[in-house]
Amino acid sequence: MPTPKAPVHIDTTKASIARVYDAFLNGKDNYEVDREVFRRVKSVAPEAALLAVDNRNFLIRATRFIASQTNITQYLDCGSGLPTAENTHQVAQRLNPDSKVVYVDNDPVVIAHGRALLEENDQTHFSAADIFNPEELLQDEVVRKYIDFNEPLALFHMGTMHHYTGDRAQEIMRTYVDALPSGSYVGLSHFFDPESEQYNELARRMEDMFVHSPMGSGVFRTRAEIEGMFPGLEMVEPGVVECVRWWPDGPQIKPMDPVQYCIVGGIGRKP
Repeated sequence: MPTPKAPVHIDTTKASIARVYDAFLNGKDNYEVDREVFRRVKSVAPEAALLAVDNRNFLIRATRFIASQTNITQYLDCGSGLPTAENTHQVAQRLNPDSKVVYVDNDPVVIAHGRALLEENDQTHFSAADIFNPEELLQDEVVRKYIDFNEPLALFHMGTMHHYTGDRAQEIMRTYVDALPSGSYVGLSHFFDPESEQYNELARRMEDMFVHSPMGSGVFRTRAEIEGMFPGLEMVEPGVVECVRWWPDGPQIKPMDPVQYCIVGGIGRKP
């Protein structure tokens, strides 16, 4: 298998999406410029770290659902980010050792971690394709070698599409969905503008901090805009909801923080 290209240069003057998420999760693979983004968002939303925590926990539960409730054994995880306590391959392979996972990310630091993954797990693979260019990614050599598009698969875009700031977000996801065989599942999470008097202002303040930070992205889209990223899919109940409320591990006892109303996720099945 081709080894991902080594990063030529890591620009520590510009925030990285993957490293900023790492900072939100209290990780160690980040620089001062990434922590600056975290501090700016926290200045308007002190519990902003919950955006990343809820997103990661949703990914874990979504993977567990697909691995335990479907016959799918192949996963295409777009925008995999940096390793945390549990990653897609760890969850899926614990429940089904035959599960194959292809991670895709073009961040230089993530590529370095991806290379390490190749050495420790022969069911896990890595591509440095551009997740916002589905035509390129779907023809990528690694993706085509390890993902069989004649069989159902799980496609994940967890916490990625809100970093695409153009007006083609729904078109990008439609290209992905069109390429999937029947019976495939799509999992997606996204920063959310609840369009309610109670939380709209918070969402817009966080968006302003993200977009005008050294990272330069982080769009809070509306329900209609996010649901449009599941074109023609049958949504798994309860549909697109706050990440923390998508099949939680138990009853919601702790009150939700306002920030937690500003990130949603859902899973759809292609008929």
